[in-house]
Amino acid sequence: QVQLVESGGGLVQAGGSLKLSCVASGGTFGSYTMGWFRQAPGKERDSVAAMHWLGGRTYYADSVKGRFTISRDNAKNTVYLQMNSLKPEDTAVYYCAADMSHPLYTAVNDREYDYWGQGTQVTVSS
Repeated sequence: QVQLVESGGGLVQAGGSLKLSCVASGGTFGSYTMGWFRQAPGKERDSVAAMHWLGGRTYYADSVKGRFTISRDNAKNTVYLQMNSLKPEDTAVYYCAADMSHPLYTAVNDREYDYWGQGTQVTVSS
C-alpha cells in the first residue's frame, strides 16, 4: 500500500511563491509517474502537472505553464511542485497522486492514478 503525504500549502499573496512537497512510502517510488492535481470549491479536480517515472517527460496544464515546475527526488521518495507568480485563481486543494499502471506514457487523467494524498490547501489572496 502506497501512502502519499503532501505539505507546503498555505496562504500567500498574489505574485508570491509556494513549494509543495509530497512524500511517498510503502512502494517503489522510482517506478511511479507522479502527478499534481487541484480542486477548487465547486469545481472538478483538474490536472496541474505530471512527471513520468523516467523523469524526462513532463506535463503542465496551460494555466500553469511557465509558472509551475514539477520535480522529483527519487532518493527522498519525494515529488515537488514549485509554484511561482501565484494568482487568486490558483486557490484550491492540491493533491499529489501516483500512477503505477501506465509506464509507457505520462498519465494526465485523474482516473489513471492509483494512489492519492490527502491534499494541502493553497490560498492566494488578491
